[in-house]
Amino acid sequence: MKKIIVSIFKIILLLILVVVLYLGTVIIYGTITDYKPPLTEKIRTDGSFIKADTNKETFTFLTWNIGYCGLGKEMDFFYDGGKMVRPSKDLVKKYLKGVSSFLAMNDSMNFILLQEIDLNSKRSYYTCQTDTFSQVLKTHGYAYASNYIASFVPVPFTEPMGKVKAGLILYSQYQPVDADRLAFTANYSWPKRLFMLDRCFIFTRYPLKNNKSLVVINTHNEAFDDGSMRKSQMQVLKNKILEEYSKGNYVVVGGDWNQNPVGFDKSNIAGDRSSDVTPAIEKDFLPSGWNWVFDPNTATNRSNIKPFKRGENLTTIIDFFVVSPNITVKSVKTIDLGFENSDHQPVTMTIKLAE
Repeated sequence: MKKIIVSIFKIILLLILVVVLYLGTVIIYGTITDYKPPLTEKIRTDGSFIKADTNKETFTFLTWNIGYCGLGKEMDFFYDGGKMVRPSKDLVKKYLKGVSSFLAMNDSMNFILLQEIDLNSKRSYYTCQTDTFSQVLKTHGYAYASNYIASFVPVPFTEPMGKVKAGLILYSQYQPVDADRLAFTANYSWPKRLFMLDRCFIFTRYPLKNNKSLVVINTHNEAFDDGSMRKSQMQVLKNKILEEYSKGNYVVVGGDWNQNPVGFDKSNIAGDRSSDVTPAIEKDFLPSGWNWVFDPNTATNRSNIKPFKRGENLTTIIDFFVVSPNITVKSVKTIDLGFENSDHQPVTMTIKLAE
């Protein structure tokens, strides 16, 4: 009996040692390969910008978190309370084709802001999605900024996410004179931050005939913290857009805010089991005159605790635009795709610049 107890004890010690060595190796490797972007970084623009100038008053926009073509309606996600880590390769192909087809049908949009686009990640079978989308957006160039580079994400323990390389992309029909990656400085503590996103926003500037600029920003704010990082990120964004507006420029911010916009009312979303548990942006966050632009009748995001079924998953609005007081919004609409190819839905907007 004593020998059996000793053998069991040795096995337990061996298992503990293996786990400690594994975690230690993962953390050391993550620390050595940690992505450490600067606070401000010029980013390269690429693609085929059309030669039309920006000497016009009306512009169209589309924003969409495509969920790296891995979070369509058949999926749940472990980090949101579900069980799955990644879809099958066939589903990724299906989602990628669906997103590409939608972008092709909306290639007349002047600006297309996408979040969660993979370049080289295990979760999407190492597809380079910028190449795929650029083939259908032939009249657009783009500015890309990484916000998630990890050589190995060790969770979940039984099926690690592995390598991730992903970010934000801003497609435009016009060549920007400035294209920058601006970092959100707040982050998780070590070692958790080694395996989480390094949040940022893309800042682009387009000269206008009145010697002012149209500033277009693509943002993807924090989703998983207790609210403190999200608040810090919002302050960074606020300072930048107020600075640009004080110069007389026109400012448009779009993206996945991971917060409800000012004026959100869950009772307006028909046909869905709507939720208001998502944090809301403070009503007085921006000065009077700034406009929170969203379609109040259609959800832009659904919960990933289980595959999507209308009326069962919680839904909300976290994808929207903010425009400066010198801009008039002509229209805004969320395109209801039934969360077919992403856990988010695209939002379109048309604006007109004031004189």
